[in-house]
Amino acid sequence: MTKQVQQLDRVIIRFAGDSGDGMQLTGDRFTQETAAFGNDLSTLPNFPAEIRAPAGTLPGVSSFQLHFADHDILTPGDAPDVLVAMNPAALKANVADLPRGSDLIINTDEFSKRNLAKVGYAADPVTDGSLDEYRVHALPLTSMTVTALEGYDISKKDAERAKNMFALGLLSWLYHRPTEGTVGFLEKKFAKKPEIMKANIAAFQAGWSYGETTEAFSVQYEVKPAEHEAGLYRNITGNAALSLGIVAAGVQSGLPVYLGSYPITPASDILHELSKHKRFGVRTFQAEDEIAAVGAALGASFGGSLGVTTTSGPGIALKSETIGLAVATELPLLVIDVQRAGPSTGLPTKTEQADLLQAMFGRNGEAPVPVIAPQSPSDCFDAAIEAARIAVKYRTPVILLSDGYLANGSEPWKLPDVASLPTIEPNFAAPSQEDFEPFRRDPQTLARPWAIPGTAGLEHRIGGLEKADVTGNISYDPANHDTMVRLRQAKVDGIANDIAPLAVDDPSGAARVLVMGWGGTYGAISAAVRRVRAAGGDVAQAHVRHLNPFPANLPEVLRSYDKVIVPEINLGQLAMLLRGRLLIDVIGYNQVRGLPFKSEELQDVIQEVIDSE
Repeated sequence: MTKQVQQLDRVIIRFAGDSGDGMQLTGDRFTQETAAFGNDLSTLPNFPAEIRAPAGTLPGVSSFQLHFADHDILTPGDAPDVLVAMNPAALKANVADLPRGSDLIINTDEFSKRNLAKVGYAADPVTDGSLDEYRVHALPLTSMTVTALEGYDISKKDAERAKNMFALGLLSWLYHRPTEGTVGFLEKKFAKKPEIMKANIAAFQAGWSYGETTEAFSVQYEVKPAEHEAGLYRNITGNAALSLGIVAAGVQSGLPVYLGSYPITPASDILHELSKHKRFGVRTFQAEDEIAAVGAALGASFGGSLGVTTTSGPGIALKSETIGLAVATELPLLVIDVQRAGPSTGLPTKTEQADLLQAMFGRNGEAPVPVIAPQSPSDCFDAAIEAARIAVKYRTPVILLSDGYLANGSEPWKLPDVASLPTIEPNFAAPSQEDFEPFRRDPQTLARPWAIPGTAGLEHRIGGLEKADVTGNISYDPANHDTMVRLRQAKVDGIANDIAPLAVDDPSGAARVLVMGWGGTYGAISAAVRRVRAAGGDVAQAHVRHLNPFPANLPEVLRSYDKVIVPEINLGQLAMLLRGRLLIDVIGYNQVRGLPFKSEELQDVIQEVIDSE
């Protein structure tokens, strides 16, 4: 039968189920096909924090939200238009986010009395009328999948596992997604298990066919491709972009990259990705602990490599002494902190941006370190190159603050012209007729020479004890210590002259309120600003990439507005720095829920401040 096709400009879909239901794979495949189709998109994977939560329980729910559109979008969306709930736990954990009138696809096979009781449902919500405000599609997805795979030589358990592919096929039909990429993916993924491969492909195609033939869905939806600047694009996560940025930094500097890392959520994927790029001179070392990882990375920097270490907040705490050693020895080092919710183990799979003060001050003594934060998944690429540029040029460790939302989220990324990437010059010290002075500084950057060990004529002392100015000999002289502390601080402060001024988006020029953020809040803030402007409000926006030192024009920018709002996923860390350093009483808006901001809530906050003017 011919079905009506309805045009939409945007859709938000959330797949939710047990951690063993393959929701991340389902969401990722839908995303890859959406990217290939040409839609703009943004994703929000949401992993359970428990490694093996009991099946069918709320702590075990895994979800993947995808926002795709025929125009430029900035966030994974505030609330889903479609929720696919594979069991009662998935429904209960997510239904509150579903707006009235939205589509709700439920796998009724999992709504047994036992599974309902596990999450506190006294009655079946599918039949008790509690879901009447939604367009409910109650489907026995598991049993339909098993029936579709009856002719295949696989166990019933393996057939049931393919229900995510049936759901993916159904949603792919519903939203006109391409199918060739998913079929090819399954052929490759299960190449060594041909019967499993055939079964999963059959389940995927059965889901598509069900949508085509059933009367349960009378309408298909179509979201046309977005208009993008001409170029070659790929869908990329923040961790993948960061990894490629590190590779590019190695190529652009001519330095071998050495990663010393210890696995930790949500940074581990950087180690996995970089281990694939040996042909670009990348060496990866999975250490026995965080301290060994950063020590190896700093040792590699001493030996003339681009030393990198990756971790999350708990690992930064363990690495702090060695980061201080890098400050004292004045060697380049990239420290990647993919922030997660704390304190301690906290919420390992949830996002937060509460490590700013730790990055700024989390070392003993006066140990200043430049701090940089990317604003989107694809921006992690450029931020990594910028961090490496500063580290090498100024002979200093640099902390890059990503976060779980950026790390796991994805968006289209236009591949850059390699010729346009900045060149990073190591400028290693060269032997001369004069005695080598390892702490005689460049008058412009205040960076000391970078001498490769083993080079005749460049022998020098190294270590954590205070160095004498110029000579680098061990010194306990009080005046010398004061001099060295101030020189190291001045070196970092001087980076402000080598970074772009803070850009302000204020199209009308009439705004009296500025919204300023940092890190992964960029998308939600930008979407909220668009909403306020669309409603007739005047508001300016700025986003800070360099958090230490601040851009030189930051004080001037902030003082140009009557009120400055600083949304942060912490309790006001950037706001504290702005108040303390610039004596500007900004307005903080803070949440620590382990989730990114919603643009609608930020719109309300901004509008309230504008109305109070």
